[in-house]
Amino acid sequence: MNKNTFKLGFWALILFGAISCDQSGSKLTDYWKSYSGDPKIEAKVDSVLSLMTLEEKIGQMNQYSANFAATGEVADNQSGEYLKKGMIGSTFNAFGAEKVHMLQEQNMKYSRLKIPMLFAADVIHGLETTFPIPLAEACSWDLDLMEKTARAAANEATASGVAWNFAPMIDMAHDPRWGRVMEGAGEDVYLASLVARARVRGFQGISDYNDLSKNNTLIATAKHFVAYGAAQGGRDYHTTDISEINLHETYFPPFQAAIEEGVGSFMTSFNDLNGVPATGNKWLYKDILRDSWNFNGLVVTDYTAIMELIPHGYAKDLKHAAQLSLDAGIDMDMISEAFVMHLKELVEEGSITESQIDVAVARILEMKFLLGLFDDPYRYCDVEREKEVMMNDGYIDLAHKAAQKAIVLLKNDNNILPLKKEESKRVALIGPFVDERKSLNGEWAIKGDRSKSVTLREGLDEKYAGSKVSFNFAKGTDLPLLDRKTEKVSVVNVPDRSGFAKAVSVARNSDVILVAMGENYHWSGEAASRSDITLPGNQRELLKELKKTGKPIVLVVFNGRPLDLSWEAKNVDAIVEAWYPGLMSGHAVADVLSGDYNPSAKLVMSFPRNVGQIPIFYNQKNTGRPFDAERPADYRSNYIDVENTPLFPFGHGLSYTNFKYSNLKLDKNEFSKGGSITATIDITNTGNVDGEEIVQLYIQDIVASVTRPVKELKGFEKLALKKGETKTIKFTINEETIKFIGLDMQPVVEAGDFNLWIAASSADVSNHLKFSYK
Repeated sequence: MNKNTFKLGFWALILFGAISCDQSGSKLTDYWKSYSGDPKIEAKVDSVLSLMTLEEKIGQMNQYSANFAATGEVADNQSGEYLKKGMIGSTFNAFGAEKVHMLQEQNMKYSRLKIPMLFAADVIHGLETTFPIPLAEACSWDLDLMEKTARAAANEATASGVAWNFAPMIDMAHDPRWGRVMEGAGEDVYLASLVARARVRGFQGISDYNDLSKNNTLIATAKHFVAYGAAQGGRDYHTTDISEINLHETYFPPFQAAIEEGVGSFMTSFNDLNGVPATGNKWLYKDILRDSWNFNGLVVTDYTAIMELIPHGYAKDLKHAAQLSLDAGIDMDMISEAFVMHLKELVEEGSITESQIDVAVARILEMKFLLGLFDDPYRYCDVEREKEVMMNDGYIDLAHKAAQKAIVLLKNDNNILPLKKEESKRVALIGPFVDERKSLNGEWAIKGDRSKSVTLREGLDEKYAGSKVSFNFAKGTDLPLLDRKTEKVSVVNVPDRSGFAKAVSVARNSDVILVAMGENYHWSGEAASRSDITLPGNQRELLKELKKTGKPIVLVVFNGRPLDLSWEAKNVDAIVEAWYPGLMSGHAVADVLSGDYNPSAKLVMSFPRNVGQIPIFYNQKNTGRPFDAERPADYRSNYIDVENTPLFPFGHGLSYTNFKYSNLKLDKNEFSKGGSITATIDITNTGNVDGEEIVQLYIQDIVASVTRPVKELKGFEKLALKKGETKTIKFTINEETIKFIGLDMQPVVEAGDFNLWIAASSADVSNHLKFSYK
């Protein structure tokens, strides 16, 4: 069937359906609030619904995986049987214009009403062009960059047949033991909300709800709703228990920001929340998401989440789980087959209504109309466009810039870095990440070819070719492997020490020791929680042996979470946090080590001194017995064996130049309703090289009806300064800046006094003033 014949036949059916609806005198979706608000789209959805059988409707609520990247227990499904009945609404993990075209062609062959299938994927940080992991990219504090990398990912994905993306992950996280921190934007709700907006804009590429029909728009999914990042013990999928006010203050805002930016869909979280699993939580999805926030887009479960209501102890069987999930407001079932197996029976026995199903199906159909799939089911299957966009030169260049901007310089004693090309140095190049390639993309590098990622040694060889710097290599040790296939929960194979002697020998004959260590990429991400977040295996033991040589040590760390680097911070001279930088890893790290790129990134998640401090985050609440390091006393809120402060705080990051903050001023000391205050400060680059600084605004509400954090990020600006240059930065403080969630769960602004800091990090208190709101 050619495209014109298909459209003629389809619209004939739609016209018949519309006539039938008009004759009945009522619309099928009077009870349905559309996402787009477009009357034409609503009419089309009504018309298609009027022609569908109950089984066809239920089929639209059914999603299968192509099993290219399964992330859980795969249900014993009958996908072929349901496909032939036209009862698969969506498929995920199918890539490639030709493959998706073929699968869509099969679907159109069997679909009585020629309803196109929606193809989805988890495009977390690039499709084939792999960008830094989201946690790393957030450390750039560069919202425009994050929007651009998301847009590039969307262009590649949509050319590959994918029109629906299961990203961004915007879970707040205060616990680095949880492996999925690598997918998020860290610990601060203000910054995370802005990052959520940027990534939604990038993926969807739209300025309004009615523009999804372009062939490079990718429906974004805000996930996971909600509090998945607060799993007890940092253990993936585990229980969360959070007060309602904390939900409103900390965990809800990034999702609200995503809605305001027009996000098309939400995904449920795996955890139970205060005793009710999220996928069956009517309060979350009806009371909050639909009724309070007026979200009218699509809600999909996470992988097998409906069937997991049974082991949660919330549903007695899969049929019961299907009923609970539909009652909660879930529209599409990923993998579990609960809807397709049991909804018809539940309707027939009166446990649910067909109207509930119609609401869910209307949301699914609306997305397909908005994407233009009813006009052309193959519009995202353009082989020529796929060839043009995949890993094109522009995207490779963008990946390089993104990796540079994500690298955080944590420590640099005695300016051991950069290793300048014109200075004669013998460098010992040691560690398992010198030649490691597979891990550089990190987890969720969904179609990124790991064999194409640039290793550290490759980057250094190219950077220092013809220079006065020479390298001598010794691996020293291997990365430990994690065996997920054993009967035990986890088995770690710790490497032996046989390579230590050669590494120490090479180190003794060097001027500087450059050590590259970290986590194998499987050690972070989903289902990769760790109770010990030090460098895995015997990497620290190797560092201790290298320390004995007395040579300065530069440590480059590749990882997906904040690590306990307490020993390293005391004993090595410089630490470069590279994260998993993606495709252009080696080049970007070499740029930083050589000084060709002056690092500018700052942490978006605190590094603990040990796991006993976890959860640790800068915007904590105070206590009735706060600890003051300058005036220590007994019976205060402190540890007796470690400092309260993190090893490296939120907002921390060094540069190869120095920035002086001076002349902090307020244009007035108080303001009232409808007014504002302007804070200004001069920032001077006092060093010898050009650089970028991320200037951060923090406030503290000193006395309030609900206790407030010791400080909260309320603004930032990233500015470039040439050496010797001074710029004046301005921040506006108004009622929006000082509002908070009151005891009635509504935003409130209260009169009172406030502390204000404009700072280089959350720990910087050197530039401080007070103001009042009357």
